[in-house]
Amino acid sequence: MKKLTSLLISCSLALAGAALAQQPVEQQSPSKGKRAPEKTRATEAQPRPNAAKPEAPAAKQHGAMKEHGATNQPGAMKEGGATNEPGAGKGRKTPANQESTNAPKTDVSSQREGAPTPHAKHQAEQHAKGMKEPGAESKAAATPAVPAAAAGRAPSVPAAGQQNAQANAGARAKKPDPQQVQQIKSQHANFRAQPKPQQVPPVTYNQNYRVQGSEHWQGPQYEVFRSYHPEWHDQGWYRSHYNRVELIGGGYYFWNNGYWYPAWGYSPSAQYYAYDGPIYVGQHAEPPDKVIADVQAVLQQMGYYKGEVDGLLGPLTREALAGYQADQGLTTTEAIDEPTLESLGMS
Repeated sequence: MKKLTSLLISCSLALAGAALAQQPVEQQSPSKGKRAPEKTRATEAQPRPNAAKPEAPAAKQHGAMKEHGATNQPGAMKEGGATNEPGAGKGRKTPANQESTNAPKTDVSSQREGAPTPHAKHQAEQHAKGMKEPGAESKAAATPAVPAAAAGRAPSVPAAGQQNAQANAGARAKKPDPQQVQQIKSQHANFRAQPKPQQVPPVTYNQNYRVQGSEHWQGPQYEVFRSYHPEWHDQGWYRSHYNRVELIGGGYYFWNNGYWYPAWGYSPSAQYYAYDGPIYVGQHAEPPDKVIADVQAVLQQMGYYKGEVDGLLGPLTREALAGYQADQGLTTTEAIDEPTLESLGMS
């Protein structure tokens, strides 16, 4: 019995030892189960460097805000792809799993350098229509815009040219009224010009003088102007060469074949001439001051002459003659010549 009892005790002890030997193994498995949450926490904490992922839409929004012109917002994207967000470490390497986050940045820069975004296209279309959008002020300041008033005037340029052409055509077609011409001539039947050296300065004698530009005037009706040059003679010489020598408007003139010429030297005390050259009056030999007054009055009614009807062929009268001759397609002589007097209906 004792042996059997000791054997049972030995077996019990052996079983108890075996149980004790297995007990740490069973306790290790729970410890492993307890450590598993730590790994889980580590894995949960691991995505922490990737916290920029949820901010990727915000980065896109910041990029979009920069497209709208809000360049000073925190976190706005720079051209190099870096951000100004708080906590962005200097020199930190971007993890590989953040490449997807940086991809929109690359797209934004490529859209700036390359093809315009749909929003930019929309802005360009509205800018072409003359519309302004918020955020486009900086672009408008960089590119000078055509004023709307100037754009509105652009279509009127051809119209203005047509109006000028019509006005010139109307002026060329315009002729003085024959009844008014006859009325003016009758009013000036006894007209006599008076010298006005202060208002109309006199010309001086120059034997080398030639009528300016006359060498380019074509036709026999301008021959007297091309060949004219002043001559100085005494009274006897003039009397022996010409039938009519008269004192008109402060100076002596001689008449020859439809023209009056200054008689230089006829009387040194009476040599007031506003114009040194031939004055055409026709074969009726009317006094030159009367014909000049008739021309001045007609040109005054037509709007060419703004001065006084004084019978002196001064600068204002010559300017009015040049304007009328140009509108009528005549040679611009600034003088009373045969074609001009015929055009005025006074020949």
